[in-house]
Formats: sequence, C-alpha cells, structure tokens
Amino acid sequence: MTETKPALVLHLASGGEPLVFALPEEGLPELASRLPLWLEHGSTESVQTKEEFRISVNFAQVAVAYIDDLQRKGKVFGLR
Repeated sequence: MTETKPALVLHLASGGEPLVFALPEEGLPELASRLPLWLEHGSTESVQTKEEFRISVNFAQVAVAYIDDLQRKGKVFGLR
C-alpha cells in the first residue's frame, strides 16, 4: 500500500499559482467536511499543517479549496 501525502490546495480568487499546504493524517475527515462550509460562508479559519504550523485562511479570498493527495500520479480532473 502506498503512503498518501494529503495537502490542502487553495486557489485564490485573485489568480496566480495555487497555495499547497501539507496536512497531517489525523483530523483529515473533519477538515474535509468543514471545508465546503468555510468556502460558502467566506469565514476565516485556522488550519493545522503537517509541519505543526497553524495557518489562518480567509476563505472569502479563496475561489477553490480542496484536499488532494500529493502522491497521486495523473492530476487531470474529470477523466477516468
């Protein structure tokens, strides 16, 4: 079984390259369930990174946010 490397990927509304933050495995399901609400409400939330930093994200400035596996090979969405 391959090791997964979960990451929070943020595409800012202002454009540019996405911001990618490595995430710890623990707490991942809870973060994934809250992410849509944070985007919908444009709230500012604190997220714990794998390196044990706590970052604050203003989701009002984020166009797209999702959790991705950095180990995944083909990163084309919508294709099977």
